[in-house]
Amino acid sequence: MARISLFIGTIAPLPESGRPTGMFKHPVGTALQLGIEGFAGDQQADRRVHGGPEKAVHLYPAAHYARLAERFPEAADQLEPGSLGENISSHTLDETQVRIGDIFQLGEARLQLCQPRSPCWKIDDRFGVDGMAAFIAEQRLTGWYFRVLQPGTVTPDATLDLVEPAANASTLAAAMTLWQAHRPALEALRQLAATPGIASGWQRKIVDRLGWLEKQPPPAFHVKPEAP
Repeated sequence: MARISLFIGTIAPLPESGRPTGMFKHPVGTALQLGIEGFAGDQQADRRVHGGPEKAVHLYPAAHYARLAERFPEAADQLEPGSLGENISSHTLDETQVRIGDIFQLGEARLQLCQPRSPCWKIDDRFGVDGMAAFIAEQRLTGWYFRVLQPGTVTPDATLDLVEPAANASTLAAAMTLWQAHRPALEALRQLAATPGIASGWQRKIVDRLGWLEKQPPPAFHVKPEAP
């Protein structure tokens, strides 16, 4: 059982570019309806890359904010739960503790973890710093997305409870490490692509990368010359 905080937001302009974003969220103090595409009242500016059934709910581990504040002290006063655009904040869960395909109960709703978040340039604009999005990606401090298997009402005091663990799947942390590897093991990548519950968009990217890697020659093996 994980205690959580809920956040939703509407579209607003970014401070530097003025481009629209749904990243500005506010805490929720009343019951919300959670549907297949997310919480009622929550908005995304660019629906090509945000929102939709496989990015319906975003959870960001609250513990990551301390690392971000340490790395980007100029933005520390802005770095608090909800400020990265998440719908759910948790102080007790992170990428090492969850698996692709895990199913959770949240109030009346049932959610399935299906992919990590892919941070974009809007994070740098939102906080007025360069390199935060890249740091989040490189350090795998991404949080993750849920799809909604069963819609329902979610109250602010709801807990996030693991009800169907994906026992044979990779943890999200291990999956992201594999995905980012320069020369990942092909069989491990195939297994990742075949994970039950994985988001179809991420699955296609993994399959495409597999196809490319399979066409590459094996890395050359260099023997270190003996010392004279």
